[in-house]
Amino acid sequence: MSWLFVLLAQLKQFIVPLLALLVFGRRADDTMHELWPLAGVAVLALVSVWQYFTYRYGVLGDRLVVRSGVLQRSLRIIPFARIHNVAVQQSLLHRVFGVAEVRLESAGGQKSEAEMRVLRLDDALALETLVRRRGAAPGTASGTVGAAPAEASTVLLELPPAEVVRLGLVSNRGLIVVGAGFAALAQFSPRLLPNLFERWGEALFGFADARAFSYADYALAGTSLVVALVLLLRGLSVLLALAQYYGFRLSEHGRRLTVERGLLARWRTSASRRRIQAWTLREGMLHRLLRRRGLEVDTAVAEQPDQQRSLREVAPIATPSDCDRLIGYLLPRAGWGSLEWRTLPAAAWWRLFLPVAWVPPVVAAALAWRFGGWGLLVLLWLPWSAFKSRQHARRIAYALGDELIAVREGWWSRHWRFAELDKLQSLDLTRSPVDRRCGTATLWLDTAGAGALAPPLRVRFLPDAEAEALYARLSSELARRRLRW
Repeated sequence: MSWLFVLLAQLKQFIVPLLALLVFGRRADDTMHELWPLAGVAVLALVSVWQYFTYRYGVLGDRLVVRSGVLQRSLRIIPFARIHNVAVQQSLLHRVFGVAEVRLESAGGQKSEAEMRVLRLDDALALETLVRRRGAAPGTASGTVGAAPAEASTVLLELPPAEVVRLGLVSNRGLIVVGAGFAALAQFSPRLLPNLFERWGEALFGFADARAFSYADYALAGTSLVVALVLLLRGLSVLLALAQYYGFRLSEHGRRLTVERGLLARWRTSASRRRIQAWTLREGMLHRLLRRRGLEVDTAVAEQPDQQRSLREVAPIATPSDCDRLIGYLLPRAGWGSLEWRTLPAAAWWRLFLPVAWVPPVVAAALAWRFGGWGLLVLLWLPWSAFKSRQHARRIAYALGDELIAVREGWWSRHWRFAELDKLQSLDLTRSPVDRRCGTATLWLDTAGAGALAPPLRVRFLPDAEAEALYARLSSELARRRLRW
């Protein structure tokens, strides 16, 4: 049934054109227009069967050999040492048939090195074991992947359902999904959402006018609607978190980390510990209320469109002690708990305040011209922005140890960004015109495979002398160390 899964994957890509052909391809003199989408599906089915009969893979020593195509043939040889990440995915349909989809990814590639749409689950896990052990399992002499002997694994972190519910409460997945839905509706019909909100507003205010609501009633109704909307979005976030992270387990097999998660669809991805390039520890306001944090990693694998396939979240949510325990276990020589943090001069706060200080006066002037003196209330944002900048500047700090460099930033939402010195690829000391005027500089540190959503690894607003000294020390360390990635 491999061709069926290939067909379904192709239908996901062509479903919109096929529906457009069915809906908008109608002509008065064409009574056979309904058959054109069926012809398109038939072509896709033939292509899927063609791929099934022409795709082969096998194991040859320490290499994976993939062959495909008849008219245009392709032979791909992939050394196991080149494979950095193994992603095993099971959709609900995969689980019904007891099969899985496997993707093998390498560093720097814009797409997977190899993609097996349908493998028996035991073959998929055996292939993952082959990559992990850099050797051959029984049956490699015949070019097949046999069942590999089970290896002992160490469970580093498991999330019970209560923790997954907390993850949903602190995330904004529900808001993202609703926003994407509104954007899709706006693309389908630009006037659909405005008309819907207009009718909803007319009905709502007509109901309020008919019952002679006072200003207090309006305020109570508006507050109730906002609270209901927030609760609805948080509830949706919890459901999405349960679907994606139920049964989350982080385990170690040899020198590779493996993450398994998912309720209906299951994801299993693994990567070597030495492929981890940088780390991010996050803590938002809701995290602090629940006494939780999140731990993410960047691996030496290019960003994929589907982030669920890559190893990124080592601990989606965990207590601060569990996060520190994981860092201490995975980076035993880094001395994470004994780092000495160096803060910035107190005057650095205005560097954060200045870029946003001009916005409230401009907005207040525009609103005052339109609404009078009430528009000047926007200026009340200035003291809050100054207070927030001061608090943020107080927390900006960096720490340099024998094996690790770390940076922390943020006040309302905080993060710690750190990397091993052996993983640094380049240093960049920059000075903007404001830096030259103030005698400061920013040191940028680059690693392989930095995630698009990860904060930058940088030390901002350093005095020139301190920045030069830090740059010189790191340069000498990088010159004498061997790059490990």
